[in-house]
Amino acid sequence: MKKRCFWVSDDPLYIEYHDNEWGVPVYDDDRLFEFLILETFQAGLSWITILKKRENFREALDNFDYQKIAKYSEEKFEELLQNAGIIRNKLKIKATITNAQAFMKVQEEFGSFSKYIWSFTNGKPIKNSFKKREDVPATTELSDQISKDLKKRGFKFVGSTVIYAHMQATGMVNDHTTDCFRYNEV
Repeated sequence: MKKRCFWVSDDPLYIEYHDNEWGVPVYDDDRLFEFLILETFQAGLSWITILKKRENFREALDNFDYQKIAKYSEEKFEELLQNAGIIRNKLKIKATITNAQAFMKVQEEFGSFSKYIWSFTNGKPIKNSFKKREDVPATTELSDQISKDLKKRGFKFVGSTVIYAHMQATGMVNDHTTDCFRYNEV
């Protein structure tokens, strides 16, 4: 049986996510935006809750199309608040619209969001070597720095914990534990 990171339950959705997505470097703006939005909705909740609603989010948020989301009307906002398939948090839904607008401003300034976000690691993943749960941080100095910069650029719900989770999910850091079969694969 494959040894996985401590946080993976026996839920097939979690296993699939861990084995095929988590920690794999993402350089595509569309995917980076999707993860950023999912991470902001996760704030205060478990990741499995978000994974289970991911397809509902995809449908409700026009396939995570930031250009469309940036132009959402008050009517669309109200529609999202009534959508039982997603997390119906007013502030997080508003943040999604705000973040889509801020995301595009970053693209204008840097050519892509990917160039911007990956500049914090010189374009390469940081490979950590954590052995157990207690070793894995919730935040780092780097996630503090990125969080601060994103906030300065108008992003919402991008505290250091959210940003570190985003860094883990998108492979900016490899936080698979050293005993996990994915550690040397990503």
